Amino acid sequence: MEWTKDGYLVTDDVHHFDVDSIHNFLTNSYWAKGRSKEAVITTIQNSFSIGLFYNGEQIGFARVITDYITFAYLCDVYVLEGHRKKGIGHFLMDCLLQHSKFSSVKWLLKTTYAQSLYKDFGFKEFESSFGWMTRTPVKGI
Repeated sequence: MEWTKDGYLVTDDVHHFDVDSIHNFLTNSYWAKGRSKEAVITTIQNSFSIGLFYNGEQIGFARVITDYITFAYLCDVYVLEGHRKKGIGHFLMDCLLQHSKFSSVKWLLKTTYAQSLYKDFGFKEFESSFGWMTRTPVKGI
């Protein structure tokens, strides 16, 4: 699927993705620091992703780990600095959340700085994390 707005394009066609651009951003982000290009490729292959473009250049991305029926974990979301504060992050999220593949899923995400963006789309902070557990792999990515 593709969506356009004010010269911006969002697409779920992975053939349009600029993996070098995605890797460059993610490997320098606070949440994916040092992630290898091979790992970025593998995560794209094993998840649902959308890319955000302006004048043919990839300027944003979002990835969803999902079974498409019950659960979707939103991650690796970004918009390049020069395109922020223009409503483009909202456009990216609108496209993702309206995608027909996600009509019945329960969403989960973890963010450090973008709570207000996600709250605009109905995300809420946990009242309690009781019951949620984590396991860190011995060998991380």
